Amino acid sequence: MNILLTDWATFRKERTLAETGEYLVLDKPPGISVTGERHETDMVRIAKEAGEWLIPVHRIDKVTSGVVLLAKTQAAHGPLTRQFALRTVHKSYLAITRSIGLPEAGAVELPLAVGRKNRVRIGAPREDITFDPDTGRWSVPEASVRPRSYPSLTTFTRAWQGERHSLLALFPTTGRRHQIRVHLAWVGHPIAGDPLFPAAEEPPDAGVSRTCLHAWRLSFDDLQGRRVTVGTDPDDGFWAPVAAELPASARIQSLRQLGAP
Repeated sequence: MNILLTDWATFRKERTLAETGEYLVLDKPPGISVTGERHETDMVRIAKEAGEWLIPVHRIDKVTSGVVLLAKTQAAHGPLTRQFALRTVHKSYLAITRSIGLPEAGAVELPLAVGRKNRVRIGAPREDITFDPDTGRWSVPEASVRPRSYPSLTTFTRAWQGERHSLLALFPTTGRRHQIRVHLAWVGHPIAGDPLFPAAEEPPDAGVSRTCLHAWRLSFDDLQGRRVTVGTDPDDGFWAPVAAELPASARIQSLRQLGAP
């Protein structure tokens, strides 16, 4: 059983990455929601029941692990949230895709929309998506964009490529719901273990028990204007699809190439 279900104080102690009187940064494991779900994996609700009042500054998906920023006061929440709206926050993710052949660096600039059953999808016909090998960019013509779609941009760097998988560092400029997951899936490079886009014709990844998407680094300004960068590396579950090809020493080297300390 996850420690969050039984002891918020222990969970908080083990998962705190940074803290001041204004904010708390936690390392969220996969399978736990930040807020908004009516069950025992809602971090904000469980914290409140334990006597601590936290306000999410942003969210990451339940299946995603990694850095989450929460405000400890209402006064701090506004200035911190505003930075996400103004896109002055820098977000870095890691992902393992069920694919190879990605460029060394590139971008997915595809609009997102909400379709039937509240599912996020690309707001344009799939057949209109084009790839420019010179720039490594996927996009659609402006005339193809459907109404009520939102511009969305994810850039990436390929850190490693194996026989069936790739390791990416991703930098979402916009922060749409499911953005990275939908962008990668629609250009033919779905994330390993993602329940939104399961492998239909491919053999399952051995030992994969989670979605291999991790919020790796987050940079923001505190209320005194100082730049704060907080990060956490993914756990062994994240590396399961590539464990045989990418041992621990090689993983460290791959992350260092991406700028990890």
